[in-house]
Amino acid sequence: MKQRLDFYQASPNAVKALMALEAQNDRSSIEKPLAELVRLRASQINGCAYCVDMHAADARQAGETERRLAAVVVWRETPFFTERERAALAWTEAVTLVSHDHVPDAVWEAVKPHLSDTEIVDLTLLISAINSWNRLAISFRKMPE
Repeated sequence: MKQRLDFYQASPNAVKALMALEAQNDRSSIEKPLAELVRLRASQINGCAYCVDMHAADARQAGETERRLAAVVVWRETPFFTERERAALAWTEAVTLVSHDHVPDAVWEAVKPHLSDTEIVDLTLLISAINSWNRLAISFRKMPE
C-alpha cells in the first residue's frame, strides 16, 4: 500500500492538538507499561499496522517481554496479565468497539475494583487518543518504517 498523504504536513495544527492530548496522557495516572499495552490492543482491534508496530516497539523499549506482547491479542486466554491489566484491556476493547455494545455494564463493573475514578477517566482518554491516531494512520495509509 502507498501512503495517501502525510497528515502531519497536511494539517500540523490537527496533529498539534493530538500531541497535546498525548502530553496529557503521558502525565496521567496510567502507568507507561499499561498505557503501551492499551495502545497496542486498540491498534490491533482497529487493524492499524503503523500503530501496532510502533507501540509494540515502544513497549519492548520500556521492558515488556516478547511473550506478553505476542499474547496481548489473546489476553483472556493466558495467565500473563494481572487483574488490573485484564480490566484495562477489557475496557479498551469495549471503548474501542463502542458501537457494538455501548460499553456493557459488566465491563464497567469489572474495571471499577481495579482502577480509581481518575484512572478510569485517564484510561478512557488514552483509548480515545489511540483510536484517533489509528483512524488517521489507517485513513491515510501510514506505513511502518
